[in-house]
Amino acid sequence: CCNPRLIVPHCDIDSAKLEAFDGIVEELLANRHKALVFSQFVTHLSLVREHLDRKAVRYQYLDGSTPPRERAERVAAFQRGEGDVFLISLKAGGTGLNLTAADYVIHLDPWWNPAVEDQASDRAHRIGQVQPVTIYRLVAADTIEDRIVELHQRKRDLADSLLSGSGVPSAVSAEELLRLMAGE
Repeated sequence: CCNPRLIVPHCDIDSAKLEAFDGIVEELLANRHKALVFSQFVTHLSLVREHLDRKAVRYQYLDGSTPPRERAERVAAFQRGEGDVFLISLKAGGTGLNLTAADYVIHLDPWWNPAVEDQASDRAHRIGQVQPVTIYRLVAADTIEDRIVELHQRKRDLADSLLSGSGVPSAVSAEELLRLMAGE
């Protein structure tokens, strides 16, 4: 769903998701915005890095292998204005970052647990944020990504009903998970 090159590295098929991302980033940069960009796949972020390098877009990068000191330096650099885009692996960026220089968040792919995405998006929604924050989620139509987003909504509905006291807790059954993967 993200990019054909993730499966076939020397593939020359264009990535629709990368094209959509490129259009969003061009518009954001033209209007002097900054964006946090999350993906659960470090290899996908590598392809995005190649693309940004070709377009001479300034960015910062962080994944789970980034040492703590370097992590702090990259965050501080982005906050100072060194980079218009911050590429972050979803797991590395879920907690402990304050990135209020960004007013846009782009999720390149959905994760099974919507709370993980929400925590990542919250990196821009911190004390000190003075601008509204807009969140984009790039989802390939008619794919497993669509079904993951449907699962997100069911999980959110369940959480809402539990918090309001009107729901009964339940987990996703193995059968539901198999239907999700099969596209039913």
